[in-house]
Amino acid sequence: MKIVKIIVASHGTPGAKVAETTALNLARENGASLHHLLVVPDFWKGMKGDDWLNNAVTQFRFGNYVENQLAQEAAGEIDRLAGLAAGKSVSYSHDIQLGKPTDCLIKECDAGIFDVAVIGSPRPRGVPGYRSRMALEKLVRGLTAQLIITPRPDQ
Repeated sequence: MKIVKIIVASHGTPGAKVAETTALNLARENGASLHHLLVVPDFWKGMKGDDWLNNAVTQFRFGNYVENQLAQEAAGEIDRLAGLAAGKSVSYSHDIQLGKPTDCLIKECDAGIFDVAVIGSPRPRGVPGYRSRMALEKLVRGLTAQLIITPRPDQ
């Protein structure tokens, strides 16, 4: 199988970084391009803090603050992975989507022609971090690309 285009779903967690390394190495070895999908989970949508903030102006400001923080974090992740790709002479592109990670990856694969999709393993219980997981059964059934799930960093 000739690998021309690889997509990696990553938001910078330790498991996602293992997926990035796998995808970068696969891209370099095959002369393939790498597309980075960063999904901002939809549980952030409409975050206003209205359960503890007492007026509309404060809620609006807090909502803007959350959106700015998410944008800065996303930009940092994109810059970091773009730098790693450049260091390995791998062609890099990216997309940021708001939604459910599984749905966004399936949609992105439907929109582009990718040979391989790379994701990290599910985070083990008790490990802190985002609780936005890929629904693996739905992903396997809906994905149009070959799927590589990298092992957790502690394995």
